[in-house]
Amino acid sequence: MRHEDPTSHSSAPSPPLLEIRGLDLDFGTPRGRVHALRNISLNVPAAQVVGIVGESGSGKSTLAYTVMGLLPQNAVVTAGNILFEGRDLLEMPSQTRRNLLGNRLSMIFQDPMTALNPVRTIEGQMIDIQHHEKISRSEKRSLAIQMLHRVGIPDPQSRMGGYPHHFSGGMRQRICIAMALLVKPALLIADEPTTALDATLEVQIIHLLKDLQKEIGCSVLFVSHHLGAVAELCDRVAVMYAGEVVEQGGVRDIFHNPAHPYTRALLECDPGRIRQKTRTLPTIRGEVPNLLGSKEGCIFQPRCPQAFGRCTQDTPIEYRIGVEQAARCHLLNEKGLVSR
Repeated sequence: MRHEDPTSHSSAPSPPLLEIRGLDLDFGTPRGRVHALRNISLNVPAAQVVGIVGESGSGKSTLAYTVMGLLPQNAVVTAGNILFEGRDLLEMPSQTRRNLLGNRLSMIFQDPMTALNPVRTIEGQMIDIQHHEKISRSEKRSLAIQMLHRVGIPDPQSRMGGYPHHFSGGMRQRICIAMALLVKPALLIADEPTTALDATLEVQIIHLLKDLQKEIGCSVLFVSHHLGAVAELCDRVAVMYAGEVVEQGGVRDIFHNPAHPYTRALLECDPGRIRQKTRTLPTIRGEVPNLLGSKEGCIFQPRCPQAFGRCTQDTPIEYRIGVEQAARCHLLNEKGLVSR
């Protein structure tokens, strides 16, 4: 009889909680199809925070809403898979996928001023979010009070009866975080949750998210344009440009050894990296391209200071840099790196 060593499989990596493979998404418009997401491949490991960064219009929020299934009627996924806990979300019956929302999948929306229902009390909304739980209303209320206390709402027992307009923007965002985490999701998607807040509140919210993520043990897909917030919160980073992931890897690798010209340009524009007083902030020349119709070559080529002949003709493939980092750039092929 064969006896297996119980530790023999311990070194095998566990599958990612969320696995996006070759995802393409188009928006139908009167002027034609907008290719909003193109060949997106991205993993979110269990109990890790993955950041998505890029300029406005790069497709960050579109990707987040695609994972949640919250897309307008003119959006069409034309290729790819979104595997969550081993099951393809795109192949699920609509009711099965809806049952995951507010249960295994949860989301913090960008604007705390509009994310809450203005005509319902905080108590009512926090009890409703627990509709998957087979417990009494008083137990749900007790859990809601505990979570509001955890996110720093003072005197939550009495303030639960208030309406959203009774709270400041920072407090409303804390309530949104409390609601999203109250169901203890496996995956939390945070779509620029600090955009509407001032710098002091932003730091507080980032630290709060970091503590709660470790406490609950969930994975987080964190969408942001704030590089400092991503560096503070995330384990891994994916850099998006014009609907493509141009570089991804560990947060330390991306911030200390960026391989794609766009990633380098993005980091150079970060005000937190400017050491001398100046009235002129650095910018990336040009504009994000129009995504109507097909494009040849590298999508970043018109704005890239290092572009050469091949960049206008061939779409770059992904090249591996080190163990976890990879980028899509023809310059990496010139350096003899191996494609994935």
